[in-house]
Amino acid sequence: MSKSALFTVRKSDPCPACGAELAIRSGKHGAFLGCTKYPGCDYIRPLKNQADGHIVKVLEGHACPQCGADKALRQGRYGMFIGCSHYPECSYSEAIDKPDETLIACPQCQEGKLVQRRSRYGKTFHACNRYPSCQFAVNATPVAGECQHCHFPLLVEKKTAQGVKRFCASKSCGKAAASEN
Repeated sequence: MSKSALFTVRKSDPCPACGAELAIRSGKHGAFLGCTKYPGCDYIRPLKNQADGHIVKVLEGHACPQCGADKALRQGRYGMFIGCSHYPECSYSEAIDKPDETLIACPQCQEGKLVQRRSRYGKTFHACNRYPSCQFAVNATPVAGECQHCHFPLLVEKKTAQGVKRFCASKSCGKAAASEN
């Protein structure tokens, strides 16, 4: 098969909007068919369905709480998730990595709890579960305790050359906590 055969579109597939030829184009979400009369006609169609997440494995014996069908492990645009095997008729979905809630109260609002989250780059951090009302977040692992210097109600654990040490979670203080010997 020649290289040109990979990029040709059948002549029987004209643009449904204006009737012109369709050409294969490339975008940030993969290849798509686009009208050759662009910008006059802005018709596009993805070459493969990327929005719904394809099924990796059907989880037999795990019923969907909305429709009763089997759940399925799916690969989507933002990673793996669990969804109904009867999508798009049923739109049930759930995250695989649910946030781990700690028993540590948020030091900023005193109402929420700190939960483990994952940034879009894969790094873990801890933030208040009342976000966006409270925007407190720390990158290190939080530990219940009070700073001896500024009396901030939270400490964090960080790895240093001397081992794991505790520091004040306040950005304005940041001093090391006294050793617990």
